[in-house]
Amino acid sequence: MSRSGQNRKSEHHNRDEAPMSFADFFAALFAWIALLPDALWERIRGDRSKTEKLVRERRSGGFPESDRRVVQFFLLLPAMLRMWKSLVQERLFRRRRFSLSFETAVAVRTTRQNRVRPLVFVFVALIFACGAVFFSLYTPATTVSYNGRTLEIVQDAAEAKKIAARVEGLTTETLGSNLAFSADSVVYTSSLVRRSEITGVEHLEKELTDEVGLVIYGYSLYIDDELVGSTQYEGALEALLDQMRQIGVTGDTLSVDFVEDVRIIPGYVPTNSLKNLGEIAEKINSTKVGEVTYTVVSGDTWGQIAYDHDMNNAALLELNPGYDIDRINIGDELVISREIPYLTVRVTERQNYVDEVNYDIAYVDDSSMYQGDTRVIEKGEYGTADIVADVVYVNGVETERTVLSQVMLTAPKTETRARGTKERPSWMPTGSFRWPAYGRITSGFGYRNTGIRGASTYHQGIDIACGYGTTIVAADGGTVIYTGYKGAMGYTVIIDHGNGYHTYYEHCSSFLCSAGQHVYKGQGIARCGSTGVSSGPHCHFGIMKNGTYVNPLNYLP
Repeated sequence: MSRSGQNRKSEHHNRDEAPMSFADFFAALFAWIALLPDALWERIRGDRSKTEKLVRERRSGGFPESDRRVVQFFLLLPAMLRMWKSLVQERLFRRRRFSLSFETAVAVRTTRQNRVRPLVFVFVALIFACGAVFFSLYTPATTVSYNGRTLEIVQDAAEAKKIAARVEGLTTETLGSNLAFSADSVVYTSSLVRRSEITGVEHLEKELTDEVGLVIYGYSLYIDDELVGSTQYEGALEALLDQMRQIGVTGDTLSVDFVEDVRIIPGYVPTNSLKNLGEIAEKINSTKVGEVTYTVVSGDTWGQIAYDHDMNNAALLELNPGYDIDRINIGDELVISREIPYLTVRVTERQNYVDEVNYDIAYVDDSSMYQGDTRVIEKGEYGTADIVADVVYVNGVETERTVLSQVMLTAPKTETRARGTKERPSWMPTGSFRWPAYGRITSGFGYRNTGIRGASTYHQGIDIACGYGTTIVAADGGTVIYTGYKGAMGYTVIIDHGNGYHTYYEHCSSFLCSAGQHVYKGQGIARCGSTGVSSGPHCHFGIMKNGTYVNPLNYLP
């Protein structure tokens, strides 16, 4: 027998002795499935035994049989597949043997080359892979440091140098003095670093600026182009200004704004110019040197203007030297303060309220009365109206009121007055007072402590400093009811003005009138002196209204 025949026989023998093949398994499976149509459990168990029997016969090399056509088909199919496989293998074997002699030499050489080429390919691929991994993890970069301290690791060295130059420029501009980095202060070191360590240049400017420490990025508050203060905290100044706006806000508030030009400018500022918010708040709530003026309107008097602005006539005159307090003109601008607030809050409110409506006055001539005197014949009555108005407050003080609508609720009743037509004597009172002398007020009305023995602790008038012998005049027309010496008051003149008012002129050196004499407004009645308890020549001027002393500054122009 040939070797090939022996091999085939051996293969056939081994195949029969081998465990169940794939084809045998499927043959048994299909045989078992073919038995399932008889679906009772007992039948299934019987068919299962038959299937196992067919498999055992198949494995032992026998010829299993069955009277079912489906089972017969699946028993025949594996044998047919093995036969077709053998035919194909035999044909391929013949072709291979025919070309083997020619290809043997080539195959040997090719085999050797193929053994070498994969090694070269693997080696080159390994090198490329290692390089790709290395450069995916590491990259050339520049480490920027200042005075030995590492700031940032950047990939673009040129951009880092531009940023350093920009820091030099902005520091020089902010401080007004030149700043240049030395060669050993800012150092650029190139090396391979891990990509994850690169931080970029976007933070380098702030890092370098903070490290230098001369300037810092902050926010500056300007009021009318004047720097009030700077802070490094974003939004802090806006919050502070909002708090000031909310102080005067109510449910009726229409708008809140500042009179001054208020700006918050971001940018670099000197580090030593930073202030905490408390200092900035204190400053904008304080005042600065400046003038506050008031324009005189019709009906104004010097004394009323001073009273309305919480000062006396002398203080107002001190702010406005050269004015004649008895003669002010409409349109005159008087200085009422040398200090102005840093920040002025203007609040506009819409108000709805019920207010009184003034009544008209009708006059009836009366020849039995002096000119300028009046008498109420029938008293008038105020009306009421529902009013809607916009009211403007500046730092809490009302400065403007605009009535938008007015609905009358009750009409006012006209008042009827008698008006005198008889010629008035010159000594009759006018109803207003003038200054008895001009000079600096050395002591005001009310409680005081002069340190002078015998001087009153509650001053019932005002002291007007004047030169010894200066003429003192009557503040209004009336009848002199006393001239003489009154102890601590010295030589004194008292005038009854016939309208409930008495005026006192004390510490005189001599008299220019006598008791019982009628005097007119501005007539000389005495000369300035220092009699009684006095520290120097002056005129003590007092006003008594219905038996009670009142502050003269409230009645003088």
